[in-house]
Amino acid sequence: MSDLKPLSIDSLFSANGLLAEAFDKFVERDAQLQMAKAIEKAIEKAESICIEAGTGTGKTFAYLVPALLAAYHNGKKIIVSTGTKNLQDQLYFRDLPNIAEALSINKQKALLKGRNNYLCLYRMAQNLDSGRFQSRSMADTLIKVNHWSKKTVSGDLTQCPELKDNDPLWGYVTSTNDNCLGADCPDYADCYLVKARQKAMEADLVVVNHHLLLADMVLKEDGFGELLPQADMMIVDEAHQLAAIAHSFYGRRLTSRQINELCRDTELEAMTTAKDDRQLSVAVRRVEGAVNEIRIQLGDTGQKINWLQLHSNIREKMFAELLREVKALSRRLDMQATRSKGLDSCHRRSMEILQSLMMFGDQELAPELAQESVRWVETYRTGFAVIETPLDVAEAFEQSRLEQGADTWVFTSATMTQSKKFEHFKSLLGLDASKELMLDSPFDYQNQSLLYVPRGLPDPRNATYIETWFERIYPLIEINQGGTFLLFTSYFALNKVRDLIEDKLKVSSQETASNLLLIQGEKPKNELIELFREAGNGILLATSSFWEGVDVKGMALSLVVIDKLPFSAPDEPLVEARIQSMRKQGKNPFYELQIPEAITALQQGSGRLIRDQEDKGVLVLCDPRIVANPYGKAFLNSLPDLPRTRDQKTVLKFLQSLTD
Repeated sequence: MSDLKPLSIDSLFSANGLLAEAFDKFVERDAQLQMAKAIEKAIEKAESICIEAGTGTGKTFAYLVPALLAAYHNGKKIIVSTGTKNLQDQLYFRDLPNIAEALSINKQKALLKGRNNYLCLYRMAQNLDSGRFQSRSMADTLIKVNHWSKKTVSGDLTQCPELKDNDPLWGYVTSTNDNCLGADCPDYADCYLVKARQKAMEADLVVVNHHLLLADMVLKEDGFGELLPQADMMIVDEAHQLAAIAHSFYGRRLTSRQINELCRDTELEAMTTAKDDRQLSVAVRRVEGAVNEIRIQLGDTGQKINWLQLHSNIREKMFAELLREVKALSRRLDMQATRSKGLDSCHRRSMEILQSLMMFGDQELAPELAQESVRWVETYRTGFAVIETPLDVAEAFEQSRLEQGADTWVFTSATMTQSKKFEHFKSLLGLDASKELMLDSPFDYQNQSLLYVPRGLPDPRNATYIETWFERIYPLIEINQGGTFLLFTSYFALNKVRDLIEDKLKVSSQETASNLLLIQGEKPKNELIELFREAGNGILLATSSFWEGVDVKGMALSLVVIDKLPFSAPDEPLVEARIQSMRKQGKNPFYELQIPEAITALQQGSGRLIRDQEDKGVLVLCDPRIVANPYGKAFLNSLPDLPRTRDQKTVLKFLQSLTD
């Protein structure tokens, strides 16, 4: 370590530097070096900087190296936040230890996730004793989780092979802010969450995700404490996601799940300490009935309904009935609260739910709220949420940053600019004073790729649009020897194309049925991506979350098809409210909000194609508006410099050449 101090960023990233010695595939990249030096300068000057680093820049190395050097030489405490738990694990278990070893830097590191990732020993024991489950398989899985708990050190349930991402058991073996007993818990001394937070407080570098980062920032702002340690430097990777996540953290939310979990926990506690109070169980049943009745009346899954547009019978009568029943339950809990810490906690939670129900039902606040926030109801398969979200989080986020106290903030992503400008990203988070750096991808897009916009497609609103573009691109799917990824802006289009592909496969005489057809929702995301990667020539149909976070290299992904420009639905409550607010301010929401956000989504989707220096493939944008409308230039100018064509034969020839 003694010879590390005189080494400069230039020497570390050079072709014969320590990184090149440690990593076989390390290549000296000018953009990576520029990024690392810019971050080193931001640390020295205690500044904030926004860095767009194109795919292939190697931004993880570019921010971790100067961060580790700052921790080693100057005792800086670092927090790195990224978009997903998968990326957290990759950073903590692979990138960070490998780079630290290459630099011979041994500083304390910690991985911290939200509490819903850690096994709660108290709740697991409660549910093992109760034997109340929705199915036999849940009981079997709980026994397996119990066996796993004897071996785990971290208690991180994402590392439990018996518990899948979508398993309904999660709520039975984890705690929430509402039901955690804190220091009163009998298992507090062995609590995995407490241990993880203690380790994070003592570490020099902590890896978190955006949800946890924002939860901590909001807590600090409200004066309720902290989840994360004070840090000198904050690195926010995948920063393009931050504003959307921030909207939910600076608002309020009440879910049917919170209410149902209160009911379930009340029953569990009553079984051991209040068996004689039968009215408590009656009160629980009545609350559950009121929740179920609201969910039935709300109708289809996946709706987002503005609170003021909700049917008056639901808003004024059914929520009022739920309020009355929760009040009755709260009174019963108040009578029994002294019997156990658990019942006392349930009483406190019932009061908090009451407060939320009363605030959401307060019509006198509606005109005031309309100016600065929007309220709506969202429906899920078995539940619902009432949500209130601020229209603008820039001021709140900037205040939270000041409260957090870090000297240096680094915001980085492959997709932060529109038409080479950071203006939209910075305005969303109040980052007007932050420095800027834009670095192009080192990939040779001119020789590695092709952008195809089919000719003669109708307007996307035309009833024949889906069938028309599908007929144009299906010959590409047939001739492509690698994998095909079809990205959709709606489940309706996805399901329609699924039917069309299945019909083609049934009648095909070319044995294209050997292509593995994979559909979002049929399996967990990570499992689908792994199956797609292994197939080599699979066809993957997906929407929403698959527009980013899919990293498939080589011929396993050589054709990406995007059905439409990814504009947000203008009738979604938050989008609609922001549009109306901008119009009142004399702004043009289409150009100042909808286009910038659609550009970011398109950048993410198109970025799935070329993932390394050896990749080759075709990106297909089916939407004719990208060439027919003036605003299409803003989309094209925000994409990498791919050669463009509108000729199908050119595309077919390019795809054939990939295996020649």
